[in-house]
Amino acid sequence: MKAPGQRFLMIYSGVLTAVFVVTVASGFVVSPRTMTLDQLDVQRINLREPDGTLRMVMTSAGRSPGIYYKGKEFPHPAGRKDAGFLFMNAEGTENGGLSFGGEMGSGGIKESSGHLSFDAYEQDQTMALGSAQHGKQRTATLQFTDYPDYSIMELVTFLESTKGLPEEQRNARLEAFFNERGRPTPRMILNRGGKDGNDGVALTMADTAGHPRIVMKVAADGTPSLQMLDAKGKVVGQMVPAS
Repeated sequence: MKAPGQRFLMIYSGVLTAVFVVTVASGFVVSPRTMTLDQLDVQRINLREPDGTLRMVMTSAGRSPGIYYKGKEFPHPAGRKDAGFLFMNAEGTENGGLSFGGEMGSGGIKESSGHLSFDAYEQDQTMALGSAQHGKQRTATLQFTDYPDYSIMELVTFLESTKGLPEEQRNARLEAFFNERGRPTPRMILNRGGKDGNDGVALTMADTAGHPRIVMKVAADGTPSLQMLDAKGKVVGQMVPAS
């Protein structure tokens, strides 16, 4: 016959075991819960599908991710330095993003930037909207770009293999890669501003090889112009104000 104290310990142990089993089991079948908060302070939020596929990352500059491809993260060649949103497609591959930043830089120089882009399948930005300020120099750009069919991961892997090479040699190998595999081709660029405080605006439209063929401008002084060019950049027609 067991002592009363020993019997109590056995019963107590059994109850704890049952509670543990029920708790663990219920954790796998609990239904989704809705939470309401007045405020939430975080450095990063990952939005996932029910199967775990990552679809969006909202992040501070300090927790910016690399490149996502098929659900895996790889180092970004240039690094991400701003806060923003990164979007992935149904396969967990990067598909576009939004970033923004700004500060009073060294020497009292004003800095500001914003960028919104939409990517081709497993490639880079087919449409990008950007704005930047560096002191008195301000730019705003809308750009459409064609991309080859190969995956951008081929380019990322290639760039990784050229690390440590002299810049001239690295650029030569990159040019050879583009000549063999194809390169990004800007098709239309709407641009405001540029270097040296230029406040003009321009619309450039290019052919499928990336050669500018029509350029419309309004210079900083208000002078308008329209130029038509051949594939070598020679002006073959133009409209300018009568003198």
